[in-house]
Amino acid sequence: MKRKIRTVTVGQGPLSLEDVLDVALGGARVRLSAAPAFVRRIDRGAAVLREALASGRAIYGVTTGYGDNCTTAIPPALIAELPDNLIRYHGVGLGRTLSNEACRAVMLCRLNSLAMGYSGVTRRLLRQLESMLNHGIHPCIPEEGSVGASGDLTPLSYLAAAMTGRRLVQYKGKVMPAALALRKARLKHLQLEPKEGLALMNGTAVMTGLACLAFGRASQLGAISCRLTAASSHALGGDPAHFDKVLFSVKPHAGQQEAARRIRADLGKSRKALVVRIQDRYSIRCAPHVVGVLLDALSWVRRDLENELNSANDNPIVDPISSRILHGGHFYGGHVAFAMDSMKAAVASVADLLDRQLALLVDARYSNGLPSGLSGSTGRRAALQHGLKAVQIAASAWTAEALKLTMPAASFSRSTESHNQDKVSMGTIAARDALRVLELAEQVAAASLLASAQAVQLRAAQPGESAPPPALVRFVRLVRSKSSFLSQDRELDGDLAACANAIRAGDFAG
Repeated sequence: MKRKIRTVTVGQGPLSLEDVLDVALGGARVRLSAAPAFVRRIDRGAAVLREALASGRAIYGVTTGYGDNCTTAIPPALIAELPDNLIRYHGVGLGRTLSNEACRAVMLCRLNSLAMGYSGVTRRLLRQLESMLNHGIHPCIPEEGSVGASGDLTPLSYLAAAMTGRRLVQYKGKVMPAALALRKARLKHLQLEPKEGLALMNGTAVMTGLACLAFGRASQLGAISCRLTAASSHALGGDPAHFDKVLFSVKPHAGQQEAARRIRADLGKSRKALVVRIQDRYSIRCAPHVVGVLLDALSWVRRDLENELNSANDNPIVDPISSRILHGGHFYGGHVAFAMDSMKAAVASVADLLDRQLALLVDARYSNGLPSGLSGSTGRRAALQHGLKAVQIAASAWTAEALKLTMPAASFSRSTESHNQDKVSMGTIAARDALRVLELAEQVAAASLLASAQAVQLRAAQPGESAPPPALVRFVRLVRSKSSFLSQDRELDGDLAACANAIRAGDFAG
């Protein structure tokens, strides 16, 4: 039976991070609200702007130049050309192109902000964004070039350009001119009203969209890290009492308690510790304290990202109720920058934890009777085998790179644009960093998947050992669907890639 694709309605209330993830990753359709109150609010905002323009009032970015050029008056005959010129001169992005999933997240974030009704845009513009999302027309947006204030100007200029039939898009698996894709989808290119170029570009949609994707992946990493800790603890013969409910009741960090609960549930009624040490090493015993930081951070990261997602992060703000046009700095991405800088540090710390657990598993001096390198080889050829030795080296490299990237991007504010943008957020760089740290952490987790599953099986095969707890049996079975038991040395890059992709898809987080 074909799974029904859900619809996310924009304009009837706040969106959640899950709404963004469903549209970005699951292909959920987007629908603009048809509620009369929503239609009136959008139409009234556009009317306020037209009335102000007709009255001859000075409006930033409508009757003036942009940024430090705000003192330059635009002759009335040239006002209509201003939006297209803004899009044109911001075509300076470089770097890799955002994935279609990232692009969809960005488009929904911008649509939702404009649909708040405080940007003075027309319903026609909102419908163009809605249609492009539903037809799968994805602008080719370069990753690099935004300082996070005034919003994501450069990358969002590629979205604005595509809506007007310029630059390149991805459509039905091919890169093509935007005008051609719009024509194939039977859509018309958009003719922008005086403020609409600025409204599309002067916001935090790129950093927010990327941050939403990072949040989803960090949530999955937190869950899989608990499962990997349980598998490692069991395979090492660790003490399950390190995760006791009473023990964790006396230090009430919610994330730490949740991590311990998950580990406890996976261990089930595990046998007593096999090791002679009275306490396991920190990477096992303190795992809930490390993972718990990430789990707790995700609660306030969600709050700040959903606030940003559901905000009118534009300038100027057009109030459809009072008819005032208010100039401010809502394009500033400070909250997103801080959230991503903090989250990437928590994620890298979890990667470091998993790397240390992996180091214990492969080292016969610390693994309580498991073979060196976790090699599953026996007989005459066993001396030739090295097992997961190289996997541990690679995981250490990925961990080091993740830790290196934890320097906060927000600390590198630069004065730009003739000192008009003299304090900027660097939120987009922070979000991109977070995604890269997550990619590396997922690779470390993939290495840990191979090692912990191998270790659980090797432990179960030892004389006198009982079967692993049911949760870990299911865990090993799932890992084995991606990578077979390592009985002889072989290339493992394909196995690692398959596991990393499965982690990213959430296959191991349940």
